[in-house]
Amino acid sequence: MKALLCKAFGPADTLVLEDLPSPEPKKNEVLIEVQAAGVNFPDTLIIEGKYQFKPPFPFAPGGEVAGVVKAVGEKVSHLRAGDRVMALTGWGGFAEEVAVPAYNVLPVPKSMDLTTAAAFGMTYGTSMHALKQRANLQPGETLLVLGASGGVGLAAVEIGKAMGAKVIAAASSAEKLEVARKAGADELINYSEQSLKDEVKKLTGGQGVDVIYDPVGGALFEEAFRSIGWNGRFLVVGFAAGGGIPALPANLPLLKGASLVGVFWGSFAQRQPQDNAANFQQLFAWHAEGKLKPLVSQTFPLERGGEAIDALGQRKAVGKLVVQIRQGA
Repeated sequence: MKALLCKAFGPADTLVLEDLPSPEPKKNEVLIEVQAAGVNFPDTLIIEGKYQFKPPFPFAPGGEVAGVVKAVGEKVSHLRAGDRVMALTGWGGFAEEVAVPAYNVLPVPKSMDLTTAAAFGMTYGTSMHALKQRANLQPGETLLVLGASGGVGLAAVEIGKAMGAKVIAAASSAEKLEVARKAGADELINYSEQSLKDEVKKLTGGQGVDVIYDPVGGALFEEAFRSIGWNGRFLVVGFAAGGGIPALPANLPLLKGASLVGVFWGSFAQRQPQDNAANFQQLFAWHAEGKLKPLVSQTFPLERGGEAIDALGQRKAVGKLVVQIRQGA
């Protein structure tokens, strides 16, 4: 099989396409013929040795895939060859085949094609967990989404609307905000031209927002927190802006009676698999109803997977990027 490999930590243009033996599934694993692989922010980190996990060389990036089951281990009973599935791999997804622990594999509903499925799991799983379990977002509350045109940001916009919230989308350009508007955002803030705090104050009548979803970090971290309302919840989702981990004066949560809440969906999925499965049942239902419309803005063939990672790392993309391993997905 072919795989796009990282053989030493470095930039995306150092990835190389090579032939490898097909993996053999272990007793509790599923072997998947990969149709498509989603591109996510951890892919930009893992190839440079900046992620919390450092796989042994050589390894393929790619933390989520969709495809067709080729074989199952002897202890796997809920899946069989021929099933359409989506899976979290951690790494290894930029390959024609990958073996995955069965607990990380979900059947793909009939309403969803495999390219969409490859772009669905990580972003929608993260945002659903963030807004449901971590923020306890309620109908009628106001949700501010930073980086609202990216994969997790757009998912948060759509899920927030499906949960009955008023959604304020914030992004760095008019083009990105138009994408968020089409996803259902009620209000828009261009934080490259406007004061985020002042605009939130105007849009909320001075009350601030109930929940802030921040996958960006960076310079806007503290300004965003200063726009939170009483008993607000600030979701720390990621640090796509780079430039180090932002800090927050401890008196700000105190004065607002607010919470700074960490979101680590991968660990949640492992520790609370039944809750995670329930989340996906709701997400699949919303997708079938047309409430969730994942945006795959560009696809790349396997040999150009490094370009996809580079585009995401430079924050050039809106929605999700997908590496199309096989055509017809």
